[in-house]
Amino acid sequence: MGPLGFETNITAASTIAHRVDALFYTLLALSFVIAFGICFVLVWFAVKYRRGSSADRTNPPAANLKVELTWIIIPMLLSIGIFAWAGRVYVDMFNAPPGAIEINVVGKQWMWKIQHPEGQREINELHVPVGKPVKLNLISQDVIHDFYVPAFRIKQDVLPDRYTTTWFQATKPGRYHLFCSQYCGLYHAQMGGWVVVMPPADYAKWLSASNQGQTMTSAGAKLFLQMGCAGCHSEGSTVRAPTLNGLYGKPVPLQGGGTVTADDRYITDSILEPKKEVVAGYKPVMPSFRNQATPEQVMELLAFIRSLANVTPGEGMNLGNPGGNAGSPKPVPGAAARR
Repeated sequence: MGPLGFETNITAASTIAHRVDALFYTLLALSFVIAFGICFVLVWFAVKYRRGSSADRTNPPAANLKVELTWIIIPMLLSIGIFAWAGRVYVDMFNAPPGAIEINVVGKQWMWKIQHPEGQREINELHVPVGKPVKLNLISQDVIHDFYVPAFRIKQDVLPDRYTTTWFQATKPGRYHLFCSQYCGLYHAQMGGWVVVMPPADYAKWLSASNQGQTMTSAGAKLFLQMGCAGCHSEGSTVRAPTLNGLYGKPVPLQGGGTVTADDRYITDSILEPKKEVVAGYKPVMPSFRNQATPEQVMELLAFIRSLANVTPGEGMNLGNPGGNAGSPKPVPGAAARR
């Protein structure tokens, strides 16, 4: 702790942390040099040209091209350099590497609800392996929150009805404070938790010990049946609908022209606001599930739809056993995401 009670040496425990620190301390040093230079010149002129001094005040210069060019060019080059450096760090902070573990996080007054792809759920605690990139898909169930882990130097707004993402790769096992850094109501200060970073072997044991018997994909398949999506979208249905098989990540043509990529944002909007972006050639007849599906359920449906990304349109949709992981898979003909 520093002399005023503030922590002055926060642990750097992620791959991006030292890069963020280097940028911050560089900006701090430049600010100090510029501020000190300006103050030095002010004091020097105030002393040299004080009243009663013998300084020569005749023929004051009206312009000095060298001084003006120096004052313009050097700060400009420094600014461009800092901008390029910061831009590179920013891009790397928000683009998770391929193969990252994807974990869903829902912010709610006043807790963090976390779900792993294997189905494990946590409240105010996130277990991750050391040395592995972890991508967080974040959404709020009520108001704006902010997912903040100082030791990892990550801070990301968590918004209602909109997915945001952030990622990190922890470098040191341990327990690290998790905060909400956006005022979110009466008990905002109590909305915290821990990120528990474990050696890979210990993390694998933790996953096995906390297995809840149903992955996010199988939970999404179960919801797909329970909410009647399969009944409306199967090939034998009287309601025509776009196919789900092979949809995720592909361009989708829209009514009125234009296309959109079938990503998390688009599919979420299709579930909650189905008339917002209607697929070309289809009628906007799908009802909204805004008041029927929770953010966790929407994330589970997304996991199921992602699992169909490489399935050929027209091929049967494998919904598995809606009761859990046990039992034989149940293929359902046809597939569709929406409308």
